Amino acid sequence: MSQENTEHTENETILDNQTVENQSEEVKEEVVELSVEEQLQLDLTNEKDKFLRLFAEFENYKKRTSKERIDLFKTANQEVLQAILPVLDDFERAIKEADKSENAAEFEGFKLISNKFNEGLKSKGLDLVTAEAGDTFDSEVHEAITLIPAGDDQQGKVIDVVEKGYKLGDKILRYPKVVVGQ
Repeated sequence: MSQENTEHTENETILDNQTVENQSEEVKEEVVELSVEEQLQLDLTNEKDKFLRLFAEFENYKKRTSKERIDLFKTANQEVLQAILPVLDDFERAIKEADKSENAAEFEGFKLISNKFNEGLKSKGLDLVTAEAGDTFDSEVHEAITLIPAGDDQQGKVIDVVEKGYKLGDKILRYPKVVVGQ
């Protein structure tokens, strides 16, 4: 009897498997039986989606590259201006010494050249980073070259500006070098 049950169960399993296969073929036929119009509509929707994604990606690319190009133009002179900064410092030191001289009037032409040079650099986007004695020290804006003991009212403040700082647009080319009270 157990052999009959086993054979009967095997026959049922075979019939069940055939039934499942027949049902899956019917489902496949239903999937395949999408009308040509529906299939074309589905393909069109997929292609539209791909196109919109590609278009959006291209627009983002154009915006990004135009922004990079503008930034490049703004900072194209950066290396040249950094090389000129020591000359600008020398002009300022020379003018200070000329003002101390008894013949300060003789250096007026030199001062005019210096002013013209400064104005030309400003027209190219070079600006002075403001740092004055008494300002609160900010490591984002200032470069501390030394700390000196100071009273309570001078702690964390700029005591002296040793070298001026400059920026080109929003980018700092040289941080102002300052002495900070401790």
